[in-house]
Amino acid sequence: MLNVKSMKMYALIALLGAVLLVVVGCGAAPAASPDVSPSAAATAATATSAPAETVELTVSAAASLTDALKEVETAYEAAHAGVKISFNFGASGALQQQIEQGAPADLFLSAAAKNMKALVDKQLIDPAQQTALLTNELVIVVPTDAKTVPAALADLTKPEVKAIAIGIPESVPAGSYAKDALTKAQLWDTLQAKIVQGKDVRQVLQYVETGNADAGFVYKTDALTSTKVQVAFAADPATYAPIVYPFGIVKATKHPQEAADLYAYLQSQAAVDVFKKYGFSVSR
Repeated sequence: MLNVKSMKMYALIALLGAVLLVVVGCGAAPAASPDVSPSAAATAATATSAPAETVELTVSAAASLTDALKEVETAYEAAHAGVKISFNFGASGALQQQIEQGAPADLFLSAAAKNMKALVDKQLIDPAQQTALLTNELVIVVPTDAKTVPAALADLTKPEVKAIAIGIPESVPAGSYAKDALTKAQLWDTLQAKIVQGKDVRQVLQYVETGNADAGFVYKTDALTSTKVQVAFAADPATYAPIVYPFGIVKATKHPQEAADLYAYLQSQAAVDVFKKYGFSVSR
């Protein structure tokens, strides 16, 4: 039989146990709010920690657009933090072939209507998502320190003009326009021994800048970018096809909305002002 002293001890132990349970219960983590499910909480945490994915748009563009597009790129990316523009500059004919062969491209900016038409005809670009935006002029440039400056195409036959640079006519629109102008003047065959071909219009400009050519056929916009050449004269526009720059969205783009946004921006007043700054004219 328990005596009074033992009974008091057991009562004290029981009381201490009860107090301990209360303390532990108060320190336990609170239950999840009934208004927020575990899956919703996890989703919210993921959305908070994961940065937005940057979309990279590849723009295949004629080399003559280089300087203007670099400025457009800076303004566009500043206003569209989630978009990065990657340019693939080159001859329009070469870029056309790359797209035909499946090279990644979201937009195509050509220096000739025929290259855009070829991709539309092959259903690689939707005709409803392309537009002729800019125009240009064909000029003949010579080094700034040239001792003799030709004033007409016929002057290119003079002995002091030893090398004439043009783009490869089959792939470089500026070269095709140059060939047309020389053919119209009945000088194409006569000047064959002097002609040096460049892979794009910027290489032609470089040939003249470095003195590797005494004269070269480039766009007016290219001539304006260089302090090492001067415009000798402009080719007669009646001797070559109109120089038109069509822009279009490539159907195979993996980012149709972002491509459409950039396509629209390129036609905006802000972009047009940049193109005009670099010597382009707007076709509409």
